[in-house]
Amino acid sequence: MRMTAVFCWLLACLAQPALAASSPELKPLEQRLSWLLASKSGDYGVAALDMATGQTVSINGDHPYPMASTVKVAVAAAYLAQVDHGRRSLKDQIGSRSAAQLMEAMLIRSDNLATDILIHNLGGPATVQTWLNFNGMHGLRIDRTIAQLLRDKRDLWDPRDSSTPEAMVSMLRTIDRGNVLKPASRSYLLATMARCMTGKNRIRSLLPAGTPVQNKTGTLNRLTTDVGFITMPDGRRIAVAFFARGGADRSRSIAEAARAVYDGFSAHWRSWTGALSAPASLTRANALP
Repeated sequence: MRMTAVFCWLLACLAQPALAASSPELKPLEQRLSWLLASKSGDYGVAALDMATGQTVSINGDHPYPMASTVKVAVAAAYLAQVDHGRRSLKDQIGSRSAAQLMEAMLIRSDNLATDILIHNLGGPATVQTWLNFNGMHGLRIDRTIAQLLRDKRDLWDPRDSSTPEAMVSMLRTIDRGNVLKPASRSYLLATMARCMTGKNRIRSLLPAGTPVQNKTGTLNRLTTDVGFITMPDGRRIAVAFFARGGADRSRSIAEAARAVYDGFSAHWRSWTGALSAPASLTRANALP
């Protein structure tokens, strides 16, 4: 059974429209991240995508990692798509709470019970997976509820309930730009992610004060994750995914990698816009042997 699951996962990865490997212009950032993560214990996967230019950087970006609670972004998006089609409402009472209360508990405090209530209301993990596949978001697997995942024997290399970093940022891009959610639902999702209260020592930790971040964390024994969007000072948004498996100081390592991504995209953008605005005579002079 396990070999069959691994084979199916590999087929899914091969079929997905993967992001390009690190853009040539971002090789300095790729090298910096590689050096940084090589100095850490554990196994790291990173992907970052500039939503304005499409430029990417990736370290082990095609390797699958357990999603843990970062799967909750997909659950939220699948539910909001139902809201957009009039099949559900954020005002719906599910048990003793409204769908909006469950959504906010899931995304802000990473409430596992709230997540499973929404998953069951949607029809189970397979329904969320079908929604992802239908909208072309491949490379992510949703096989179990949170309760089932926590109850099963832990295997951080189990292909179930996993994603590659590149597939995760591709999903984030599609949710943000792919017309799979109406503007009101998209804004609601991002605004709720901006209020995330968990894992403040990860993506948010070392960024400049006041940097807007919309994120969702995930944690299992010996696994630490954080995914979402970082907004740069010029308004550009970077979709990011950080997965850390094994080793020590995983949260600190994610924080350092997030700061490297922030600085790397900032430096590249300054050099690129500077080249565009350089006088023609200077550009010609620089081109001489």
